[in-house]
Amino acid sequence: TMHLMEGELPTSMSGSCGASINGKLYIFGGFDDKGYSNRLYYVNLRTKNGTYRWKKITNFKGQPPTPRDKLSCWVYKDRLIYFGGYGCRKHNELSDCFDVHDAFWEGQIFWGWHNDVHVFDTNTQTWSQPAIRGGDPPQPRAAHTCAVLGNKGYIFGGRVLQTRMNDLHCLNLDTWTWSGRINISGEKPKDRSWHTLTPIGDDRLFLFGGLSSDNVPLSDGWIHSITTNGWKQLTHLPKSRPRLWHTACLGKEGEVMVFGGSKDDLHFMDTGHCSDLLIFQTQPYSLLRLCLDCIGKNAALLKNQIPCLPSKLLQQVLKKITFWAAVNHRQEKKAETERQCQLNTT
Repeated sequence: TMHLMEGELPTSMSGSCGASINGKLYIFGGFDDKGYSNRLYYVNLRTKNGTYRWKKITNFKGQPPTPRDKLSCWVYKDRLIYFGGYGCRKHNELSDCFDVHDAFWEGQIFWGWHNDVHVFDTNTQTWSQPAIRGGDPPQPRAAHTCAVLGNKGYIFGGRVLQTRMNDLHCLNLDTWTWSGRINISGEKPKDRSWHTLTPIGDDRLFLFGGLSSDNVPLSDGWIHSITTNGWKQLTHLPKSRPRLWHTACLGKEGEVMVFGGSKDDLHFMDTGHCSDLLIFQTQPYSLLRLCLDCIGKNAALLKNQIPCLPSKLLQQVLKKITFWAAVNHRQEKKAETERQCQLNTT
């Protein structure tokens, strides 16, 4: 469903970073026709009256990150922890955490990539920059991806200058210690940016899509196991549906749902955003799910037994019956359209 938004709406931006915490969606940074932003907005998604109202956070304490886009965020202990991104700094803001890409000398403005860490405490409305206590930080980058497992914040890939990377790092979010580049055993994904990394279970990460170093949109999926410290590529993924700059989230049974983004190299071509939903099964379905699907597909054969089910289970079965009836209807319509096309061509 689409909802009208009220309040202090964020301007139309690209490369903003969104993260949800305690029922509130926060949007930070991005790029528009006025340049890079370091503004922070939020909207309460747990509204009781159906009205969604944006609010720009202005009464914060501390110093926010410098303006940037294509950064990423870890959510941990009621805090938003931002890393990296591409943006601008003044001459007196230059530091070791910034790789300069270009400069406007007259105004003493520099553009480039970051590898700094900034924390926003959503309870106290306070920005802070933690003191990193050890380890080698990742190279500055943008269009990378972040994910949290336990108290570790993981980073994979991204771009700096003309280089896209496939390195994996993690930051201990309690001790603020970097792992350094994690040495991987066996094969691993190729360099990329604009991909997603989704936690699945307690010790696995699912990587999907992105744009390769050869500017090729990617459709491959990989699972990284923290226990074995290795990557495994998923087979039987659709090669005709690459995605980059998309979003991904975890479903109730370990499936990863990918939505939006583009199927094109956005530097050279953009035929529009993708509106279809891709679902990747990353682990076997539960026995309950398999049984419900079986009943839903064979409802006509089981019509006399179905009313005898307990009420709670019956409600789940009825939903499955409706779902599979819709699937069958769409398949029949598609088959009929294909038959008509064949008749018209002959």
